[in-house]
Amino acid sequence: MNSDEQREVSHAVNPEEQPFYRLGPEIVMDAVESIGYHCDGRQFPLNSYENRVYQIGIEDRQPLIGKFYRPGRWSDDQILEEHQFCFELEAHELPVVAPIRDDRGRSLFEYKDYRFALYPRKGGYGPELDNLDNLYLLGKLLGRIHAVGAVRPFVYRPTLTSRIFGHEAAALVSEQFIPSELKEAYDSLVRDLLQAVDQTIANAGSIDYIRVHGDCHAGNILWRDDNAHFVDLDDARMAPAIQDIWMLLSGSRDRQTAQLSEIIDGYNQFFDFHPRELQLVEAFRSLRIIHHAAWLARRWSDPAFPMGFPWFNTVRYWSEHILELREQFAAMAEPPLQVM
Repeated sequence: MNSDEQREVSHAVNPEEQPFYRLGPEIVMDAVESIGYHCDGRQFPLNSYENRVYQIGIEDRQPLIGKFYRPGRWSDDQILEEHQFCFELEAHELPVVAPIRDDRGRSLFEYKDYRFALYPRKGGYGPELDNLDNLYLLGKLLGRIHAVGAVRPFVYRPTLTSRIFGHEAAALVSEQFIPSELKEAYDSLVRDLLQAVDQTIANAGSIDYIRVHGDCHAGNILWRDDNAHFVDLDDARMAPAIQDIWMLLSGSRDRQTAQLSEIIDGYNQFFDFHPRELQLVEAFRSLRIIHHAAWLARRWSDPAFPMGFPWFNTVRYWSEHILELREQFAAMAEPPLQVM
């Protein structure tokens, strides 16, 4: 690796200005005890960057999971709407990990300007997505989840759009983060890619937007007791059903076709999947790639991000990101996946 590849595009970080700077172990325990629990002093941070999540030991009972929300990201109404969706799914006996409610029915709490929720601890491991039987089961569960999600819309939660996930995200990267020597290549490529995305979405015609998990990748699914359990609906929003399906696909085109067929077979047992949504797979994959880079850029002043993503914001990273976008632009030109 030469010196140019190692050079970081620097942005100043002042830890005292960051939203979680004062969220130490004592505040976490005091917050949990403020709603009636007695902590035993054990505390273990879990892998989360957007929010802060901890496993917290509780005297004479199982540990709890405490989720402290990033200030300024969601309004109270948006958080509570996500919680309500979880409660609806739970009421339909779907395997989601919903927040705990106190004896007054509250699920969102506040302590020293930090909003937080508590969850039961659920063990498990990532699902084996190469196992087609597992994908069939996941398809059935997603069909049931979407049947509930289609009953009513979100009022406060956002909708997945190319404007927010694509155009605005790319503008941020172009204006503030992309190295000058890569800016022209990035701008022209993203312009063409987003034009293809917008055209694909337009060509899909009338698509139903429903309440979905929003970030349904393997890391947000726990496998235990021979079943899947869905966690972390923090990105729940209005979107087509395919948004919760395409992230379960991987490998060659033939392999993805086989995976998709199993998922849709299970899905259709409980909710009708509209095949025209298949043409959105690569469009939404493109938006996720663009948005993920912009998400890291927006959070780069949070000290946890340079520590957790040390490879980000280097010339090498942005060069590889542009290459990934070029590959995605080529994938957009391929025929949509089909169900066997």
